[in-house]
Amino acid sequence: MLQKSFTGIRWKSLFNPWQEVDWLLFAFVIGLSVFGGVMIRSTELNNALTDWWWHWLMSGIGLVLALWIARSRYESLLQWHWIIYGITNLSLIGVMIIGTTAKGAQRWITVGSFNIQPSEFAKLGVIITLAALLHTRPASTIPSFLRALAVTAVPWALVFLQPDLGTSLVFGAIVIGMLYWGNANPGWLVLMVSPLVAAILFSLFLPGWFAWTALMAFIAWRTLPWPWLGSFGAATVNLISGSLGLVFWGILKDYQKDRLILFLNPDKDPLGGGYHLIQSRITIGGGGLLGRGLNNGPMTQLNFVPEQHTDFIFSAVGEEFGFVGCIVLLAVFWLICLRLVMIAQNAKDNFGSLLAIGVLSMIVFQVIVNISMTIGLAPVTGIPLPWMSYGRSAMLKSFLAIGLVESVANFRHRLKF
Repeated sequence: MLQKSFTGIRWKSLFNPWQEVDWLLFAFVIGLSVFGGVMIRSTELNNALTDWWWHWLMSGIGLVLALWIARSRYESLLQWHWIIYGITNLSLIGVMIIGTTAKGAQRWITVGSFNIQPSEFAKLGVIITLAALLHTRPASTIPSFLRALAVTAVPWALVFLQPDLGTSLVFGAIVIGMLYWGNANPGWLVLMVSPLVAAILFSLFLPGWFAWTALMAFIAWRTLPWPWLGSFGAATVNLISGSLGLVFWGILKDYQKDRLILFLNPDKDPLGGGYHLIQSRITIGGGGLLGRGLNNGPMTQLNFVPEQHTDFIFSAVGEEFGFVGCIVLLAVFWLICLRLVMIAQNAKDNFGSLLAIGVLSMIVFQVIVNISMTIGLAPVTGIPLPWMSYGRSAMLKSFLAIGLVESVANFRHRLKF
């Protein structure tokens, strides 16, 4: 009977290697990629660019790679995760040595006529490494929690030094999501991000800074194994973080400071740093309920929004398909996230479940920040909208991530005897 079961599994795997793949998830991301190419073409009708063609080509290549990964067992990555981690860090170091500088940052390695952005693939490297670590040692203890943070700190620092503030924030979202799913105490996660909040409150509202410090001391008292020491340490760190925030502010580039300041009041510099946000909001608002129709948006066709085919592609959707089109697009992203949660819940082991949650955290953060930035609710950070924005490295990374999750879905069933 046992031999018969193995024979049946072997033949099913041979003739239908994608038997358990979530085809609905594939359909959603393919649909977004096709629609993204249509919108990129609409933004380029009057400037003779062909980025939409590259968008679809990289989508096709990414889909082939995702299908190949989906039929491969994801468990094999467990024995390769340190090598993947090493390659991730070496690629980021390579950017700092031989990288190409553009728009105030050194993020790309030029190979022939292609620019490769290692920080995009580093997101996958961090997800795989963290999933492997938390699979063997869940984050339910302080040592394992700190171990995960220490491992992530190296690629995060290398990305931050490029400088690439947007990608470093994505790393933070991935770590928080995976640590939470890896059984970390939620209070520890709050304490982890508390210095950043303290630095912001110190500059904006001093009473809020003191109240926040007191709250962190209380959380440390309730969640850490050494109440008095933990409470004192949390209060000290948050008190110091206020002044350290000024130090880190001095490290940021001028264009990063402008992005962080002007989203609060873009009219302060309407022809400079605030121009992107002002034009994007006007473009989205001009679409009304049903939009002006494909290729008929005046702001989009006359190139009033800079970088509209990349960071601000959502503004083109808002103008040409209106409020209804934006809601439909958000619904598709919501359905993708729902499928990822279902795959994480049904995975056969913690490693597969953590991989799915890591990809979910990455996508959710990028979608929220990108759309918030186009409507003026967040500063411009250069984070692309998955499968919609033009970006060859970003597109390949997104499909590779889906391929990993599809592998988890494809091999989610345990053998039953």
